[in-house]
Amino acid sequence: MKKFLYITILVFITASFTVSKRIEALIQKEVKSVFSVETYQKQHVPISKDILASLPQKITDNNFYKVYTNKNVLGYYYFGQAYGKADFFDFIVIFDKDLIVSKVKVLVYREDHGGEVGSKRWLTQFNGKSKTDNLTYQKDIAAISGATISAKSITNEINKLLKTVQILHNKQVL
Repeated sequence: MKKFLYITILVFITASFTVSKRIEALIQKEVKSVFSVETYQKQHVPISKDILASLPQKITDNNFYKVYTNKNVLGYYYFGQAYGKADFFDFIVIFDKDLIVSKVKVLVYREDHGGEVGSKRWLTQFNGKSKTDNLTYQKDIAAISGATISAKSITNEINKLLKTVQILHNKQVL
């Protein structure tokens, strides 16, 4: 019984740190579209423990990647989660090689209400934002009726990500 419990916990922990094939396919589609490429390679960005401890946004081996083709860096992408009213939702932020946001896309929204946060029109507000921007919901990013909690949440997560990218750039990691 203990062995079964141990294996079950191990499988659960391992599964929670990996991206599903469905989500990976959605990410690939978005990255190919933004960079106008048929194929690309990705590499996680190695960050020292000292730097990781100072980052506002948690970066792991499974959520922040350099995107390149033929050894030419195209940009970067971050796969993250934000919290809605009752559950997390998945999103991706794609940066160009100069660390300017090219696209934000909600990949999976798991709630009945607040799905408006995935609107292409609303998400385009983040395009063009850079590592030096400090976003404020309802000032820099317009409010969205019916998705207040989710909209605030994704704005806060992207704001932390921009600050994180600024730190990584200043430390010459990116």
